[in-house]
Amino acid sequence: MNKRRSLLIALAAVTFTPRPAFAQLKQTPFLIGWLHSDSREASLHYLTAFKEGLAELGLKEHVQYVMEERWANGRSARLQSLAEDLAAKKPAVIVAAPLQPVPIATKAAPTTPIVQATGGDPSTTGLVKSLARPGGMVTGLTNFNAPVTEKFLELLIVAAPGLNRVAFLMDPNAGGYRDSMDAARRSVAQSSVQAQFAEVVNAEDIDRAIPRLAKDGAQALVVMLSPMLRVERRRIMKLATAQRWPVVAGTSEFVDEGALLSYSADVLANYRRAAYYVDKILKGAKPGDLPIEQSTKFELAVNVKTAKALGITIPQSILLRADKVIE
Repeated sequence: MNKRRSLLIALAAVTFTPRPAFAQLKQTPFLIGWLHSDSREASLHYLTAFKEGLAELGLKEHVQYVMEERWANGRSARLQSLAEDLAAKKPAVIVAAPLQPVPIATKAAPTTPIVQATGGDPSTTGLVKSLARPGGMVTGLTNFNAPVTEKFLELLIVAAPGLNRVAFLMDPNAGGYRDSMDAARRSVAQSSVQAQFAEVVNAEDIDRAIPRLAKDGAQALVVMLSPMLRVERRRIMKLATAQRWPVVAGTSEFVDEGALLSYSADVLANYRRAAYYVDKILKGAKPGDLPIEQSTKFELAVNVKTAKALGITIPQSILLRADKVIE
């Protein structure tokens, strides 16, 4: 009888013992919102880099987190509705990039932490108090660096000496547009070339602007980057190649499409680093307490194949500095 009573007590203990490990396995994954100005087709590698950063921190998709993506396809007018739709999903944190979607996300989801993955300086727009002490709900990374922007024309002149007239293609809707324009004008003032500036806001503008710049005597093109211009990079390069222009831009994606040069922050490194901010916030950190980081790694890319097609000999001084060379 005693043995039977002991067996019943043991079975009851097993039946009613709490199972915290099982409860942990059933924990609902965090919802991470993604709001980007570009198209998914053009910029999926940015999302991939971000997820790689999360994986390095031990966060597995569909286990610890799930993604809710929104892409504006280079059309800034879509960002407001996309941000509102994303906010309705109640994400734990929103990753926004580049700068333009950040204030829109902040307005749509004022109590949700926002991580800027890359883009212009948010302190210049009042989004944060300072880079060191953001305050509020926005933190993350910025890749804007005026001296870097000023190097576009300098590199172009070194690579293709003899230029007299250079065109600048710019998107006035881009975040940090005024700072980029100021940097471009400073670079022109320090050179011996004449400059033409063309503002474009959509693909049709690009189709009209490049032939007009060619008619006015442009010999080369500087692309001042924006989400719309990045999405339309193949269109830009097709038109520029038809004019036999050397092109310099702010991302190596243009060099992949035939541009002569690019010089920019290592943006993929920024997206991987954005995962650090998301991880901190998911663990309870306040976004306003996390300092905003500036890019420290930069990339020079050269397309030697394009140089040969244009009859340009790239100086050794540039080739030796290049991080990426397309033969």
